[in-house]
Amino acid sequence: MHAIEVDHLSKHFGTLVALNDISFSVNEGETFGFLGPNGAGKTTTIRLLTGISPPSGGTATIFGKDIAEETTAARKTMGIVHETSNIYDDLSAWQNLMFTAELYTIGRKERELRGKELLELFGLWDRRTERVHGFSKGMKRRLTLAMGLINNPRLLFLDEPTSGLDVQSNLIIREVIRDLNARGVTVFLTTHNIEEANLTCDRVAIINRGRIAAIDSPERLKSTIQSAQSVEVAFDRAAAIRQEDLRQLPMVSEVRKEGDKFRLFTNDPSVVIAAVMEYAQAHTTRVLSVNTLGPSLEDVFIKLTGLEVRTKGVSTVD
Repeated sequence: MHAIEVDHLSKHFGTLVALNDISFSVNEGETFGFLGPNGAGKTTTIRLLTGISPPSGGTATIFGKDIAEETTAARKTMGIVHETSNIYDDLSAWQNLMFTAELYTIGRKERELRGKELLELFGLWDRRTERVHGFSKGMKRRLTLAMGLINNPRLLFLDEPTSGLDVQSNLIIREVIRDLNARGVTVFLTTHNIEEANLTCDRVAIINRGRIAAIDSPERLKSTIQSAQSVEVAFDRAAAIRQEDLRQLPMVSEVRKEGDKFRLFTNDPSVVIAAVMEYAQAHTTRVLSVNTLGPSLEDVFIKLTGLEVRTKGVSTVD
């Protein structure tokens, strides 16, 4: 049995088609990423899969239970962490957690034991009696995740869980996701953070404008565009290097500046490396590092969604 089974699911808001006949399944115990730009249909999908919003067409089942027809039974198996916080700022962290547990009708002894474990896990135990109003965004996000886990769910929905967080909170949440996955919990993760999907997910679905463009493991998705090889090079005087000069080197099809490095796309890295060395010598600069790279998940994302924006010769993803 699949944890999630989606069959020709659609959602319309008047004339706006938010989801357009999508179908996919999520295996029990895997971390499944729903990757797409803002407005692609990620949050709409979660709203349908959690029974918050009815579909305009198609069906979705959670562990075999139709989410539209057996909403209560399906929800008992899941935890939900929305992109927008559902925390009560005037309550303490402990009160928020206990209130959520009561909504799931968890007994007092069990919810207190579970609450202590979760607050310790997320580094919030020492702040449990403080009102959430004074918490940072990262602390609030960690508390929201703890609330989503209070019922010990078989399936956890995470909508943009690390968006805008500090490094510490980001690392904690990623580690918790890995731990949940190791314990057999299914995680459905929506994100527009490509690196997050690459590091965290067993499989990724790329969605754009309400349609699914591709579904596979990150590495298999990368292998679909093996032609997008590149050479990453750093010079000791990067500020003096002109991108237009690099673009004129033999076999270079595109140049991107990424931090203090330049990424030169090519079908023949060996030719480009030799040309880079000659260029450095001719311009009295030194190559600090050079690496050959295969295609990244970002490259796949750009190719499938067309979300490449050029500003003064630099390509970025919106």
